[in-house]
Amino acid sequence: MSGTFNAALAAHLEGGLTTVCHAWAITRKDGEVFAFTDHDLPLRFAGFDFRADTGLSALALAQSTGLSVDNSEALGALSDASLREDEIEQGRFDGAEIQAWLVNWADTSQHWLNFRGHLGELTRAGGGFRAELRGLTEALNRPLGRVYQKPCSAVLGDRTCRFNLAQESYAQVIPVQTVEGTRRFIWQDFLAFDADWFTRGRLEVLDGPAAGLWGTIKSDRVENNARVIELWEPIRGAVGVGTQVRLVAGCDKRVETCRLKFNNFDNFQGFPDLPNEDWVVSVPSSSNINSGGSLR
Repeated sequence: MSGTFNAALAAHLEGGLTTVCHAWAITRKDGEVFAFTDHDLPLRFAGFDFRADTGLSALALAQSTGLSVDNSEALGALSDASLREDEIEQGRFDGAEIQAWLVNWADTSQHWLNFRGHLGELTRAGGGFRAELRGLTEALNRPLGRVYQKPCSAVLGDRTCRFNLAQESYAQVIPVQTVEGTRRFIWQDFLAFDADWFTRGRLEVLDGPAAGLWGTIKSDRVENNARVIELWEPIRGAVGVGTQVRLVAGCDKRVETCRLKFNNFDNFQGFPDLPNEDWVVSVPSSSNINSGGSLR
């Protein structure tokens, strides 16, 4: 999405001899900001300090009018000072907001925001990275609206579910006792909850190198007086003994679970009485009663 073109920059470009470069700012979902420029000196404008020692560059932006998706790619070098490989691996840059400017490095008041969107797929190779840029119209490709299905379509605790996960017995903060491959967590004498209470819930890391990361719980069971919680995928960061994690109760989207486990039936977002496919395709039969009454 383009901003209003800067009149002074337009006059500079029409002059023939130009002093322009590109600048980018990446804002992650956790609030961390990274700003780069392909100029050989750092720049400051629009509230950002753009670093010049990162090697970030971008291919030509493919922008268009209408509802088609703007797209491009950004290329750069991985380093501890800019974009780190472990943070990309952990998914911390997934969906980050990105802004790109054309700027006159001799007079940074002359700048034009020529792209705004989000980071798509990031890949790493040979000490560098390649990031897909997705424009603001990308969101228009997502299907919206209600889905008519028996299970609940809400996410536990979101604004349609409205369930307060801060309530006692639905979340537990606890230090890690035993961890195997950042996927299997074991606690001794942690039996305050029924087995399967956290299945389909979340394990959130609260401190340490992996703080802010989370995983979906695949299974929650009790074995030999120990609670074993296994995730679908390993946490993509270091989780050691003593790391504080938060366990959040899981929901299997059934109406019985919503009513009995969470006492939240008023906000159930499914259609439990929706007829199944056999009922929809049923046809008259001479061997059955065809009174027009209920088929249930």
